[in-house]
Amino acid sequence: MASATVNTAFASEYNNNDEAAQQEGGGDQQQQQQRSHMKRKCVDFHTPTIIDLTSHRLFFKACQSHHVRDLPFLQPHSSYLRHMALPTSTFARPIPSTVYTTHCAHVTKAKNSTPILCLSWTPGGRRLLTGNQEGEFTLWDGVDFTFELIMSAHDTSFRCMTWSHHNNYLLTSDSAGNIKYWSPSIAPVQSIDTHNGQPIHALSFSPSDTKFVSCGDDATVRIWDWQTHTEERILEGHNWDVKCVHYHPRSSIIASGSKDNQVKLWDPRVGGAPLATLYGHKNTVTKVQWNDNGNWLLTASRDQLIKLYDLRTMREMYSLKGHHKEVTSMAWHPHYETVFASGGMDGTLLYWNVGPKGCAEEPAARVSFAHDMAIWDMKWHPAGHLLATGSNDRQTKFWARNRLGSTAGLLDDKGGAGVMAGELALHDGGAAADDDDEENQELIHDEIELGQHVGIVIGRRGATIIAMQRSTGTKMHVDQIRRVLQIQGTKKQIQVVRNRVGALLDRVNRPDFAAYDPNIQLQQQQQQLTYNGNTMNIPLGSAGLGPEWNASSVPPTRGSRPPPPNGLGGYYGPT
Repeated sequence: MASATVNTAFASEYNNNDEAAQQEGGGDQQQQQQRSHMKRKCVDFHTPTIIDLTSHRLFFKACQSHHVRDLPFLQPHSSYLRHMALPTSTFARPIPSTVYTTHCAHVTKAKNSTPILCLSWTPGGRRLLTGNQEGEFTLWDGVDFTFELIMSAHDTSFRCMTWSHHNNYLLTSDSAGNIKYWSPSIAPVQSIDTHNGQPIHALSFSPSDTKFVSCGDDATVRIWDWQTHTEERILEGHNWDVKCVHYHPRSSIIASGSKDNQVKLWDPRVGGAPLATLYGHKNTVTKVQWNDNGNWLLTASRDQLIKLYDLRTMREMYSLKGHHKEVTSMAWHPHYETVFASGGMDGTLLYWNVGPKGCAEEPAARVSFAHDMAIWDMKWHPAGHLLATGSNDRQTKFWARNRLGSTAGLLDDKGGAGVMAGELALHDGGAAADDDDEENQELIHDEIELGQHVGIVIGRRGATIIAMQRSTGTKMHVDQIRRVLQIQGTKKQIQVVRNRVGALLDRVNRPDFAAYDPNIQLQQQQQQLTYNGNTMNIPLGSAGLGPEWNASSVPPTRGSRPPPPNGLGGYYGPT
């Protein structure tokens, strides 16, 4: 309605100018008459938005507070997309499900691509900056996701990057113990070599931006003065490599996590012994991050657990179990303090809602195959409507909110409703999509038994399964313990994958296929053993050949080779 008021004021000013012109008698008389009869329309009352607002076609929240009551509920239909605003517009009525960015908006991959180890949004969120394994900056447009720039920044691979709170400078580190200052225009300012040449895994600014902290594989946490570029203090107490560190958003407290499975809290003003030590994890602590409220500390580890601690009571609030591999990255939402995202070594992307009113027993939303490999870093857009993830599969992905009515990511692995399905505000009066379209677009899960051919389906460095995912548009993961191929996609896509995998396995199982692969030939055929003039057939891998067997008579390599001359001992090879 504010826009309508501005337009009305503009229309009244326009009419007043017309009347003044007529009184002065200047200009053409006929043109003045036409303009005097012209009516400027400031609001079109026939648009769908005005019709919805004035005819009570929207669902409103029942509340005594007018600023909450006047906010409509978004219905699961595409016609409500025009009412979808940024997450900041729902502070009075928080709906966490509106910030679960489970829709893949875009996938970027540089020409000379290498694994993406860290990334960060530029101040204002106009561009995304990524750092790869070759030590190169890559700049992407944050609106249309196009490539803009690539430049060399470090001599070795990136490890982390972080902006100051005032967005004045950027800090980066690499695997050779080098820290660099960068201006907002990505121009180098200062370079520091430290941590005895060991990789520097994390950097973090103090609340006032006058200090920053670094940690590395030399088992130390170091405090730096920003202005003088000098090291002020070394915090020693970890027994192994320090993998993560984070400054408290308002207080003089530093949290660090190490390969010794411990999380330590430090006072950077005095140094010495740590203030406290948390022993909640059973493996390497990969990430620590403070919440903006200053009371919650989030920790992640290779033991597949995420733990939330309350600094006021120094107790564990939640132990979140949702990842099936190591937790490699996580990030709090910039506006919803109870929501955060986490990524795993297997490429899984999870969204959580914690806190007194949150349900933290299981993930609120899940993207099982967000990346083909480990998600090394993730950052929220400053507006909170986009999430960028960088992975070892050399891709950077932008995740956006679902279209209204879509349940992608909000269903669990069993096909049932997720924990946040109630927050979608499904009403009886909402319009439903066509049944045929829903069946064709519905994502389902399926499995294919692989048996002894797990490695063949995966391929060299995962090349076979990655190529199959990109060509079919599905998400796949090989469970090497159960020896099954897990697939997520539509019914038609899964059928295509079944046909391709079935054809691959049939080709492997053919008798003539063994002639081209000596390993499969050894597995399918029995081995002929000549011992003391007698011939025996012993399967490959049989244990215990007897004490009289002379091991020196076995050829140094096994494979298809001619039998030895007579009198040169036994022969161990295929028939």
